[in-house]
Amino acid sequence: MNRPLFVSLDGPKGSGKTTLLEAITKVLRADNKKVIRLCEKKSDPHRGETMALVNQLVRNPSRELEWRVCERLADSREWISQHVLTRQPQDSIILIDRWYPSDAAFRRLVPFADILQLNMDRNVRVPDLHVGVVTAPDISWARAAARSRGLGSTVMHRLEEHVASTQAFERAIADQGWVLCRNEGVVEDATMEVVAAIYGVL
Repeated sequence: MNRPLFVSLDGPKGSGKTTLLEAITKVLRADNKKVIRLCEKKSDPHRGETMALVNQLVRNPSRELEWRVCERLADSREWISQHVLTRQPQDSIILIDRWYPSDAAFRRLVPFADILQLNMDRNVRVPDLHVGVVTAPDISWARAAARSRGLGSTVMHRLEEHVASTQAFERAIADQGWVLCRNEGVVEDATMEVVAAIYGVL
């Protein structure tokens, strides 16, 4: 591969993506791999404007407004694809915390297939390996509740919403053929599962 390996981890709130990314990074670096850690929201130069639109969506849900949010997120990913991903060393492994999905994409009015098509139309880079990280909703909900920042969601506040989001994530993982990682046991098991998938692509 003559460009960096681009690996995305997506999943519901509290599924352990960040902890898993840290563990994967440690294992790969111990094997002398060059790992670049990115986070979609921290790489997005227009995050403030997008979140203002998300807040409007929360107050006044509509398909039109949700589609505008999806467009803004796709535009941001296009910018990241062109200005961030292309500047990474060719021999590196890029790990990103979230890529296509957002809470709105999985819970509300716009079908996820339409969101994927929107991103493709924007020339958003497709991950070389897309990992869907899931747990049983009650486990991830309890994990999120135990964090100091709580669930950390602008658009999701009830367990029922979180259950719906998790179910939608699992459908998308199956429909898109992503690598499914169940992160309900010890993090070491999930870590080695994803590392094996990365080496399989390499």
